[in-house]
Amino acid sequence: MTGDHTLTANAIPWLLEPDSANPGVRYFALRDLRDLPADDPQVAEAQAAVMQSGPVPVILDAQEPGGYWVRSDRAYVPKYRGTVWQVMFLIQLGCDTQEPRLRRAAETIFDNIYTENGTFSHNGSPSGALHCIWGNMIDAMITLGYAGDERIERAIDALARSVTGDGYERYYDSGLRGPEFVCNYNGGLACAWGAIRALMALNRVTAAERTPIVDSAIEACVDFLLGYNVALADYPHVKYISSNWFKFGYPIGYITDVLLNLEALAGAGVIDDPRLDGAVRLVLSKQDDQGRWKMGYSYNGKMWIDIEQKGKPSKWVTLRALRVLKRSGIVPIEWLNSS
Repeated sequence: MTGDHTLTANAIPWLLEPDSANPGVRYFALRDLRDLPADDPQVAEAQAAVMQSGPVPVILDAQEPGGYWVRSDRAYVPKYRGTVWQVMFLIQLGCDTQEPRLRRAAETIFDNIYTENGTFSHNGSPSGALHCIWGNMIDAMITLGYAGDERIERAIDALARSVTGDGYERYYDSGLRGPEFVCNYNGGLACAWGAIRALMALNRVTAAERTPIVDSAIEACVDFLLGYNVALADYPHVKYISSNWFKFGYPIGYITDVLLNLEALAGAGVIDDPRLDGAVRLVLSKQDDQGRWKMGYSYNGKMWIDIEQKGKPSKWVTLRALRVLKRSGIVPIEWLNSS
Protein backbone atom coordinates (compact mmCIF):
# COMPACT_ATOMS: atom_id res chain seq x y z
CA MET A 1 0.00 0.00 0.00
CA THR A 2 1.17 3.49 -0.75
CA GLY A 3 0.88 6.59 1.41
CA ASP A 4 -0.03 6.89 5.07
CA HIS A 5 -2.06 3.97 6.36
CA THR A 6 -2.32 4.08 10.14
CA LEU A 7 -4.66 2.98 12.88
CA THR A 8 -5.62 5.54 15.50
CA ALA A 9 -5.48 3.13 18.43
CA ASN A 10 -5.32 -0.55 19.35
CA ALA A 11 -8.87 -1.92 19.72
CA ILE A 12 -7.83 -5.58 19.94
CA PRO A 13 -7.96 -5.66 23.78
CA TRP A 14 -11.56 -4.44 23.51
CA LEU A 15 -12.38 -7.32 21.16
CA LEU A 16 -10.78 -9.83 23.53
CA GLU A 17 -12.84 -8.78 26.54
CA PRO A 18 -15.31 -11.41 27.76
CA ASP A 19 -18.71 -10.29 26.49
CA SER A 20 -21.80 -12.36 27.22
CA ALA A 21 -23.83 -10.40 24.66
CA ASN A 22 -21.41 -11.07 21.79
CA PRO A 23 -19.05 -13.88 22.85
CA GLY A 24 -18.25 -14.72 19.23
CA VAL A 25 -16.14 -11.59 18.92
CA ARG A 26 -13.56 -12.91 21.39
CA TYR A 27 -13.60 -16.33 19.70
CA PHE A 28 -12.86 -14.90 16.25
CA ALA A 29 -10.34 -12.37 17.57
CA LEU A 30 -8.34 -15.15 19.19
CA ARG A 31 -8.56 -17.27 16.06
CA ASP A 32 -8.21 -14.72 13.27
CA LEU A 33 -6.19 -11.89 14.81
CA ARG A 34 -4.05 -13.81 17.29
CA ASP A 35 -3.86 -16.90 15.03
CA LEU A 36 -4.40 -19.29 17.92
CA PRO A 37 -5.27 -22.88 16.91
CA ALA A 38 -8.67 -24.43 17.56
CA ASP A 39 -7.29 -26.65 20.32
CA ASP A 40 -5.82 -23.74 22.27
CA PRO A 41 -7.54 -23.60 25.68
CA GLN A 42 -8.50 -19.95 25.22
CA VAL A 43 -10.12 -20.65 21.85
CA ALA A 44 -11.95 -23.70 23.17
CA GLU A 45 -13.23 -21.69 26.13
CA ALA A 46 -14.36 -18.86 23.85
CA GLN A 47 -16.13 -21.32 21.54
CA ALA A 48 -17.96 -22.81 24.50
CA ALA A 49 -19.04 -19.33 25.60
CA VAL A 50 -20.60 -18.73 22.17
CA MET A 51 -22.86 -21.71 22.69
CA GLN A 52 -23.92 -20.60 26.17
CA SER A 53 -24.90 -16.93 25.82
CA GLY A 54 -25.56 -14.21 23.28
CA PRO A 55 -27.33 -14.61 19.94
CA VAL A 56 -26.39 -18.20 19.02
CA PRO A 57 -28.48 -19.98 21.71
CA VAL A 58 -31.43 -17.69 20.97
CA ILE A 59 -31.36 -18.49 17.26
CA LEU A 60 -30.90 -22.22 17.86
CA ASP A 61 -33.78 -22.27 20.35
CA ALA A 62 -36.07 -20.81 17.67
CA GLN A 63 -35.41 -23.76 15.34
CA GLU A 64 -38.26 -26.20 14.77
CA PRO A 65 -37.65 -29.91 15.50
CA GLY A 66 -37.57 -30.64 11.78
CA GLY A 67 -34.38 -28.61 11.36
CA TYR A 68 -35.91 -25.45 9.89
CA TRP A 69 -36.97 -21.99 10.95
CA VAL A 70 -40.54 -20.77 10.22
CA ARG A 71 -41.19 -22.73 7.00
CA SER A 72 -40.30 -26.32 6.20
CA ASP A 73 -40.96 -25.89 2.48
CA ARG A 74 -39.12 -22.64 1.73
CA ALA A 75 -35.67 -22.32 3.31
CA TYR A 76 -35.06 -18.81 1.98
CA VAL A 77 -38.16 -17.16 3.42
CA PRO A 78 -39.00 -15.21 5.41
CA LYS A 79 -36.01 -12.96 4.94
CA TYR A 80 -33.70 -12.78 7.95
CA ARG A 81 -35.74 -15.37 9.91
CA GLY A 82 -35.81 -18.33 7.54
CA THR A 83 -33.42 -21.28 7.48
CA VAL A 84 -30.95 -19.94 4.90
CA TRP A 85 -30.40 -16.80 6.92
CA GLN A 86 -29.98 -18.60 10.23
CA VAL A 87 -27.29 -20.88 8.85
CA MET A 88 -25.35 -17.87 7.53
CA PHE A 89 -25.86 -15.87 10.73
CA LEU A 90 -24.98 -18.74 13.07
CA ILE A 91 -21.70 -19.34 11.25
CA GLN A 92 -20.86 -15.64 11.30
CA LEU A 93 -21.69 -15.41 15.01
CA GLY A 94 -19.30 -18.24 15.86
CA CYS A 95 -21.61 -21.23 16.31
CA ASP A 96 -19.79 -24.53 16.69
CA THR A 97 -19.91 -26.00 13.18
CA GLN A 98 -20.40 -29.49 14.67
CA GLU A 99 -23.61 -28.43 16.40
CA PRO A 100 -26.22 -31.05 15.34
CA ARG A 101 -28.99 -28.47 14.90
CA LEU A 102 -26.83 -26.52 12.48
CA ARG A 103 -26.08 -29.68 10.53
CA ARG A 104 -29.80 -30.51 10.30
CA ALA A 105 -30.45 -27.03 8.99
CA ALA A 106 -27.81 -27.52 6.29
CA GLU A 107 -29.58 -30.65 5.07
CA THR A 108 -32.87 -28.74 5.05
CA ILE A 109 -31.25 -26.22 2.72
CA PHE A 110 -30.05 -28.97 0.40
CA ASP A 111 -33.57 -30.42 0.36
CA ASN A 112 -35.24 -27.05 -0.28
CA ILE A 113 -33.12 -24.85 -2.54
CA TYR A 114 -30.42 -27.01 -4.12
CA THR A 115 -31.37 -27.72 -7.73
CA GLU A 116 -30.64 -30.51 -10.18
CA ASN A 117 -28.15 -28.39 -12.14
CA GLY A 118 -26.01 -27.62 -9.09
CA THR A 119 -27.34 -24.18 -8.18
CA PHE A 120 -28.61 -22.82 -4.91
CA SER A 121 -31.80 -20.93 -5.67
CA HIS A 122 -34.01 -18.65 -3.62
CA ASN A 123 -37.16 -20.44 -4.85
CA GLY A 124 -35.86 -23.99 -5.28
CA SER A 125 -35.94 -23.76 -9.09
CA PRO A 126 -33.00 -23.13 -11.46
CA SER A 127 -34.79 -19.93 -12.47
CA GLY A 128 -34.14 -18.55 -8.97
CA ALA A 129 -30.38 -18.99 -9.11
CA LEU A 130 -28.47 -15.86 -8.08
CA HIS A 131 -24.77 -15.49 -7.47
CA CYS A 132 -25.33 -13.90 -4.06
CA ILE A 133 -27.25 -16.82 -2.53
CA TRP A 134 -25.33 -19.42 -4.55
CA GLY A 135 -21.97 -18.12 -3.34
CA ASN A 136 -23.19 -17.67 0.23
CA MET A 137 -24.43 -21.24 0.40
CA ILE A 138 -21.26 -22.78 -1.01
CA ASP A 139 -19.23 -20.73 1.45
CA ALA A 140 -21.45 -21.84 4.35
CA MET A 141 -21.47 -25.51 3.37
CA ILE A 142 -17.69 -25.65 3.06
CA THR A 143 -17.43 -24.05 6.50
CA LEU A 144 -19.72 -26.80 7.80
CA GLY A 145 -17.45 -29.50 6.39
CA TYR A 146 -19.21 -30.34 3.13
CA ALA A 147 -16.11 -29.87 0.98
CA GLY A 148 -15.83 -33.03 -1.10
CA ASP A 149 -19.56 -33.71 -0.95
CA GLU A 150 -20.70 -34.39 -4.51
CA ARG A 151 -23.46 -31.79 -4.21
CA ILE A 152 -20.98 -29.07 -3.33
CA GLU A 153 -18.52 -30.18 -5.98
CA ARG A 154 -21.31 -29.89 -8.55
CA ALA A 155 -22.34 -26.52 -7.16
CA ILE A 156 -18.77 -25.19 -7.36
CA ASP A 157 -18.32 -26.35 -10.94
CA ALA A 158 -21.69 -24.91 -12.00
CA LEU A 159 -20.97 -21.61 -10.24
CA ALA A 160 -17.62 -21.28 -11.99
CA ARG A 161 -19.18 -22.05 -15.37
CA SER A 162 -22.00 -19.58 -14.77
CA VAL A 163 -19.33 -16.89 -14.39
CA THR A 164 -17.27 -17.77 -17.46
CA GLY A 165 -20.15 -19.03 -19.61
CA ASP A 166 -18.19 -22.19 -20.43
CA GLY A 167 -20.71 -25.02 -20.62
CA TYR A 168 -23.40 -23.33 -18.55
CA GLU A 169 -26.62 -22.72 -20.46
CA ARG A 170 -29.34 -22.42 -17.81
CA TYR A 171 -29.84 -18.68 -17.52
CA TYR A 172 -33.32 -17.28 -16.88
CA ASP A 173 -34.84 -13.82 -17.09
CA SER A 174 -36.21 -14.23 -13.57
CA GLY A 175 -32.79 -14.34 -11.94
CA LEU A 176 -29.26 -14.82 -13.18
CA ARG A 177 -29.39 -13.85 -16.84
CA GLY A 178 -25.98 -14.58 -18.25
CA PRO A 179 -22.27 -14.95 -17.66
CA GLU A 180 -20.12 -12.23 -16.15
CA PHE A 181 -22.59 -11.66 -13.27
CA VAL A 182 -25.50 -10.36 -15.38
CA CYS A 183 -28.49 -10.33 -13.02
CA ASN A 184 -32.13 -9.40 -13.43
CA TYR A 185 -32.17 -7.82 -9.96
CA ASN A 186 -29.58 -5.31 -11.16
CA GLY A 187 -31.61 -4.32 -14.20
CA GLY A 188 -29.90 -6.85 -16.46
CA LEU A 189 -26.47 -5.40 -15.64
CA ALA A 190 -23.49 -7.16 -14.13
CA CYS A 191 -23.88 -7.33 -10.34
CA ALA A 192 -20.81 -6.68 -8.20
CA TRP A 193 -22.56 -8.01 -5.09
CA GLY A 194 -22.95 -11.32 -6.89
CA ALA A 195 -19.36 -11.24 -8.15
CA ILE A 196 -18.07 -10.79 -4.61
CA ARG A 197 -20.15 -13.70 -3.32
CA ALA A 198 -19.01 -15.91 -6.19
CA LEU A 199 -15.38 -15.01 -5.53
CA MET A 200 -15.67 -15.69 -1.80
CA ALA A 201 -17.12 -19.13 -2.52
CA LEU A 202 -14.50 -20.02 -5.13
CA ASN A 203 -11.73 -18.81 -2.82
CA ARG A 204 -12.73 -21.60 -0.44
CA VAL A 205 -11.71 -24.28 -2.94
CA THR A 206 -8.21 -25.43 -2.02
CA ALA A 207 -5.46 -24.93 -4.58
CA ALA A 208 -5.08 -28.70 -4.96
CA GLU A 209 -8.78 -29.10 -5.80
CA ARG A 210 -9.15 -26.21 -8.23
CA THR A 211 -9.97 -27.15 -11.78
CA PRO A 212 -9.03 -24.94 -14.76
CA ILE A 213 -12.61 -23.67 -14.90
CA VAL A 214 -12.50 -22.63 -11.23
CA ASP A 215 -9.20 -20.83 -11.81
CA SER A 216 -10.69 -19.04 -14.81
CA ALA A 217 -13.76 -18.00 -12.83
CA ILE A 218 -11.63 -16.61 -9.98
CA GLU A 219 -9.62 -14.62 -12.50
CA ALA A 220 -12.85 -13.33 -14.07
CA CYS A 221 -14.18 -12.24 -10.67
CA VAL A 222 -10.96 -10.42 -9.80
CA ASP A 223 -10.72 -8.74 -13.19
CA PHE A 224 -14.30 -7.52 -12.92
CA LEU A 225 -13.98 -6.20 -9.37
CA LEU A 226 -10.69 -4.43 -10.09
CA GLY A 227 -12.01 -3.04 -13.35
CA TYR A 228 -13.84 -0.34 -11.37
CA ASN A 229 -12.90 1.98 -8.53
CA VAL A 230 -13.15 -0.20 -5.43
CA ALA A 231 -13.39 2.80 -3.11
CA LEU A 232 -16.20 4.43 -5.11
CA ALA A 233 -17.97 1.13 -5.86
CA ASP A 234 -18.88 2.54 -9.28
CA TYR A 235 -19.96 -0.85 -10.59
CA PRO A 236 -22.81 -1.15 -13.12
CA HIS A 237 -26.03 0.24 -11.65
CA VAL A 238 -29.42 1.36 -12.92
CA LYS A 239 -30.08 4.63 -11.09
CA TYR A 240 -27.47 5.25 -8.42
CA ILE A 241 -24.65 3.57 -6.51
CA SER A 242 -26.10 1.90 -3.43
CA SER A 243 -25.19 3.71 -0.21
CA ASN A 244 -24.90 0.28 1.44
CA TRP A 245 -21.44 -0.05 -0.08
CA PHE A 246 -20.25 2.49 2.47
CA LYS A 247 -22.13 1.27 5.55
CA PHE A 248 -20.26 -1.46 7.38
CA GLY A 249 -22.48 -3.83 9.35
CA TYR A 250 -22.95 -7.30 10.83
CA PRO A 251 -24.02 -10.00 10.33
CA ILE A 252 -23.88 -10.04 6.54
CA GLY A 253 -26.63 -11.31 4.23
CA TYR A 254 -26.63 -10.35 0.57
CA ILE A 255 -26.07 -6.61 1.07
CA THR A 256 -22.43 -5.92 0.33
CA ASP A 257 -19.97 -3.23 1.35
CA VAL A 258 -16.48 -2.09 0.42
CA LEU A 259 -15.02 -3.98 3.35
CA LEU A 260 -16.41 -7.29 2.07
CA ASN A 261 -15.02 -6.51 -1.39
CA LEU A 262 -11.56 -6.10 0.14
CA GLU A 263 -12.01 -9.35 2.03
CA ALA A 264 -12.94 -11.25 -1.13
CA LEU A 265 -10.05 -9.81 -3.11
CA ALA A 266 -7.61 -10.55 -0.31
CA GLY A 267 -8.85 -14.13 -0.27
CA ALA A 268 -7.92 -14.34 -3.96
CA GLY A 269 -4.41 -13.09 -3.16
CA VAL A 270 -4.97 -9.47 -4.18
CA ILE A 271 -3.45 -7.50 -1.31
CA ASP A 272 -0.60 -5.19 -2.25
CA ASP A 273 -2.29 -3.68 -5.30
CA PRO A 274 -2.42 0.09 -5.80
CA ARG A 275 -6.02 -0.20 -7.04
CA LEU A 276 -7.02 -1.06 -3.46
CA ASP A 277 -5.35 1.96 -1.91
CA GLY A 278 -8.40 4.22 -1.97
CA ALA A 279 -10.62 1.51 -0.48
CA VAL A 280 -8.18 0.91 2.37
CA ARG A 281 -8.09 4.66 3.02
CA LEU A 282 -11.88 4.64 3.11
CA VAL A 283 -11.90 1.87 5.73
CA LEU A 284 -9.33 3.67 7.85
CA SER A 285 -11.24 6.95 7.62
CA LYS A 286 -14.21 5.37 9.39
CA GLN A 287 -12.38 4.50 12.63
CA ASP A 288 -12.79 6.66 15.72
CA ASP A 289 -10.01 7.90 18.00
CA GLN A 290 -10.10 4.60 19.90
CA GLY A 291 -9.58 2.52 16.76
CA ARG A 292 -13.19 1.36 16.62
CA TRP A 293 -15.72 1.23 13.78
CA LYS A 294 -19.44 1.95 14.07
CA MET A 295 -22.32 -0.31 13.07
CA GLY A 296 -23.41 1.29 9.80
CA TYR A 297 -26.31 -1.04 8.94
CA SER A 298 -28.01 -3.87 10.76
CA TYR A 299 -30.90 -6.31 10.61
CA ASN A 300 -32.05 -5.39 14.10
CA GLY A 301 -35.78 -5.82 14.46
CA LYS A 302 -35.77 -8.37 11.63
CA MET A 303 -33.67 -11.20 13.11
CA TRP A 304 -34.48 -13.49 16.03
CA ILE A 305 -32.27 -11.27 18.20
CA ASP A 306 -30.69 -7.84 17.78
CA ILE A 307 -26.92 -7.55 17.33
CA GLU A 308 -25.33 -4.46 18.95
CA GLN A 309 -26.71 -0.98 18.15
CA LYS A 310 -26.75 0.81 14.83
CA GLY A 311 -24.66 3.99 14.89
CA LYS A 312 -22.63 2.88 17.92
CA PRO A 313 -19.07 1.51 18.09
CA SER A 314 -19.29 -2.13 17.04
CA LYS A 315 -17.06 -4.98 18.08
CA TRP A 316 -18.22 -7.01 15.10
CA VAL A 317 -17.48 -4.32 12.53
CA THR A 318 -14.15 -3.53 14.20
CA LEU A 319 -13.28 -7.22 13.99
CA ARG A 320 -14.15 -7.22 10.27
CA ALA A 321 -12.00 -4.16 9.62
CA LEU A 322 -9.00 -5.46 11.54
CA ARG A 323 -9.16 -8.82 9.78
CA VAL A 324 -8.84 -7.07 6.42
CA LEU A 325 -6.23 -4.58 7.59
CA LYS A 326 -4.19 -7.37 9.13
CA ARG A 327 -3.97 -9.09 5.74
CA SER A 328 -2.82 -5.78 4.26
CA GLY A 329 0.00 -5.55 6.82
CA ILE A 330 -1.43 -2.43 8.46
CA VAL A 331 -2.09 -3.84 11.94
CA PRO A 332 1.18 -3.66 13.92
CA ILE A 333 2.65 -7.09 14.70
CA GLU A 334 3.09 -6.20 18.35
CA TRP A 335 -0.66 -5.57 18.66
CA LEU A 336 -1.38 -9.01 17.28
CA ASN A 337 1.08 -10.76 19.57
CA SER A 338 0.57 -8.85 22.82
CA SER A 339 -1.20 -10.66 25.66
